[in-house]
Amino acid sequence: MATGKQVRLFLVDGSPTGILTAEIMNWTGRVVSGSRSELNDLLGRGEANSPGVYFLLGDNPEDADRGLLYVGEADDVAARLRQHNSASTGKEFWNRVVFLTSKDANLTKAHVRYLESRFIALAAATDRYALENGNRPPTVNLPEADVSDMEYFISQAQIVLPVLGLDAFRGRPIPTTATTNSTGDHLSPVFEMKVPAEQGIARGQDINGEFVVVAGSSARSTWTGSGHNYGLLYERLRKAGTLSVVDGEGVFVDSYAFNSPSAAAAVVSGRNANGRTAWKVPSSGLTFAQWQEQLAPPLPEYS
Repeated sequence: MATGKQVRLFLVDGSPTGILTAEIMNWTGRVVSGSRSELNDLLGRGEANSPGVYFLLGDNPEDADRGLLYVGEADDVAARLRQHNSASTGKEFWNRVVFLTSKDANLTKAHVRYLESRFIALAAATDRYALENGNRPPTVNLPEADVSDMEYFISQAQIVLPVLGLDAFRGRPIPTTATTNSTGDHLSPVFEMKVPAEQGIARGQDINGEFVVVAGSSARSTWTGSGHNYGLLYERLRKAGTLSVVDGEGVFVDSYAFNSPSAAAAVVSGRNANGRTAWKVPSSGLTFAQWQEQLAPPLPEYS
């Protein structure tokens, strides 16, 4: 079985929606999170006057399911955040900030510049948020030992940040035909669904709560439905090149992790679809919903 990890969360003012700190045992990093309206209190904390990377988060008016994200770095996080909060020169979109510093004060300017470039690259690769960064800074050259330290720093941040609701840097799961992974955890079977009105089959798998459609799967060549959000998702995948049209047929060029089987089914179908019934195990005809029910069968009824 996979080894557990203890994350320590502290609600600074006792409120689950207030300022929050997070850390992992034997890790030098510390994460602080809070809303823009609490910025003055956030900047009064000692961690904010240190070198670090920060993440500005906001709602996306063009796609409600895909937030906006800006990644930055600073020698003094507090001073930089004051600039971003300025009515004349600041950024308008953000309503929440998360920043990452070190408890041992060993992060240098070169370190945080390296972290910034790596976090921007990770966010672009996972494509879970719309990046507000106008450029992609090159990765800073560091000594080999420092690179190793920073990569470990990032790996621990990738564990903590999703706990705080920031999953922009969480890697996309990789589909497999195996029934268990290397740590013995059970995986879902590979599901299939036919593309309506067109030839082709799509294949997908539930991995860690996301539904991954496998590269090479077929999909509808055009969006024919009326659903706004799934239609935007379909067009975004087309624009990104994840979904392409070859010889009049849609195809997934790369595997893609959807938030739900219904989102996956909608993109495959080119219209809204119930993924819990559309995806089936080809050998048994078991639907995704029936498979989930088997994982936690209802208690027997007693007369």
